[in-house]
Amino acid sequence: MEQATNSQLLLVSKPSSRPELPYLYTPSKFPQNSSSGPYQNQLSRYLTTERRQHLKQETKQFLKYLFYVHVGLVSLGLLVALISVEVYERKYPTPPEWTFKSRNIYRAARKIEEPGYSASGIVEWPDIENNYASLLSRLEDPDLDGKDLILPRNDQERVWVFGLKNLGFTRKGLDVSVKSEAWRSGYHAALMGAARAAEHLDGWVFDRSRGMSCPREYMIGPSNPRPKPVPYGAARPPLEENCDPASEAPQTFYMKILTSTGFTSGQRLDAALAYGDFLDWKGLHESAEEMYDWGLDIAMGALPVGTNNIVNFQTGTINTDATYVSKNILKATNALAVHHAQTGKLSHALPIFLSNLRARKHLSLPYVPEPPEDEPSRVQRYLSFVKWLLVSPPYPPMPPTGDEVSVRSPRAICEESAIMAHIGEILFASSQNDAQPSLATSSEALQKQRSGLSWTRDAVDISESTLSSMSPDDLDARQTCAECLKSGMDNWSTMVRKILKDQQKMATVPEKQKVKTRSSWFWGGQDLEAAEHDEGRWERELQLVHQRMDHVEGLLSREEAIRKARSASILGTGMIFS
Repeated sequence: MEQATNSQLLLVSKPSSRPELPYLYTPSKFPQNSSSGPYQNQLSRYLTTERRQHLKQETKQFLKYLFYVHVGLVSLGLLVALISVEVYERKYPTPPEWTFKSRNIYRAARKIEEPGYSASGIVEWPDIENNYASLLSRLEDPDLDGKDLILPRNDQERVWVFGLKNLGFTRKGLDVSVKSEAWRSGYHAALMGAARAAEHLDGWVFDRSRGMSCPREYMIGPSNPRPKPVPYGAARPPLEENCDPASEAPQTFYMKILTSTGFTSGQRLDAALAYGDFLDWKGLHESAEEMYDWGLDIAMGALPVGTNNIVNFQTGTINTDATYVSKNILKATNALAVHHAQTGKLSHALPIFLSNLRARKHLSLPYVPEPPEDEPSRVQRYLSFVKWLLVSPPYPPMPPTGDEVSVRSPRAICEESAIMAHIGEILFASSQNDAQPSLATSSEALQKQRSGLSWTRDAVDISESTLSSMSPDDLDARQTCAECLKSGMDNWSTMVRKILKDQQKMATVPEKQKVKTRSSWFWGGQDLEAAEHDEGRWERELQLVHQRMDHVEGLLSREEAIRKARSASILGTGMIFS
């Protein structure tokens, strides 16, 4: 009876809400038979409340540090870019009036123009030309950097260039006289850079379909029926219907300088001489001589009023009684003499070189300011270094116009040695024309050879001594002197080898022919007799040249290392703390 009553109570009573769970069962909001996967229970056991909080904190820390790293990398990249801009700004200064983009384009062009910029050592002149063309379009745009420029009335306005057979009419330049000296100097540098790029791209074509440039000799078309095969691995040659000239003619930029208003006589003279050198390279020697004459006219036209009888225009020589010899006069006459020498007119070149050298010898020495009595203290040098590091230097002042009287500076002395080397080369070369065909070395030819050799030795001695005593900060002058020294040593070695070869040929000449030569020139016969009795002289001098060459090569190697170190130096602490 009691058992039946309990069973009835169990049926009527409410069931318990507490579930019956297995031993060590882990609760989960997902049912056991759900389709969430076999590892859901294990994940539920792992992601406890404490562990979730820990993972959230770790994720926040990771994102925070990742953000800091990205900010640091971006800041470091900006710092490197700013330092690079500052370094190249100090190496290639740009006018402060230019916009940032124009200044950056100019620095990029000069940077690419450096021989060591590319890993292959090849200068990418198409990229340089593109940069200069973009820069000039901005400088000549009144809405950008060309504000207040006086432009030609139309793009077709041209002027007649008198006397140039291969030029005739040319596009007229701008009036830049309203601009500052810094702007004009930068514009002149941009035009000269564009002209250099155009010279290197002379004879190149631009393929519009692929946006690339190549020499015209590889182009396929009617004007080039036998194209040159392209090198292995290069792109396919362009088609003529897709090609345009890779650049404007160099004369476009040179004549823009010569016909513009506002440039100094020195800037216009540089353009005239550079264009004359390009015409010589093209084989247009008559037009090149006219350009050199035009340069001489520019130099003479800028002299003070009343200064006359400086240069003989018929011969190009500087008169002996000239009282006002400017740097431009020396530069123009020297370039004209080099032109005559390169075209084989030695009788025209030698008097100009001699008159130029004579005028340089009579120049006065430059004024050298006395060094300060009290040297700056270490603190002052440190403050100067900090100022140099933080404050950008101002744009360099305009270089001298070249119209003032030249002085005999160390660089001018190096230029004298270069002229002496030219004179020695001319004398030695003229001896080859005077040599008798029946004799390897005539007496008069031997005299000229020895005279040319003597001039060359003196040029080498002067270059070496001047280079050793020159200021280490004058990099351009030291480069000029080093080039003159190397050229003089090469000429000296070539001359001695030629004389030694002629002496060996002379040993095979019959004795009767030698006697005949002595009887015709009594002083020449004495020279030949002395040369014959002094056997081994030229072998000894050739050995001396080899020893001197080793010494000079070491000097030039040190000079090149110093130049590269100073050019690549960013901070220059040695100059400040030494």
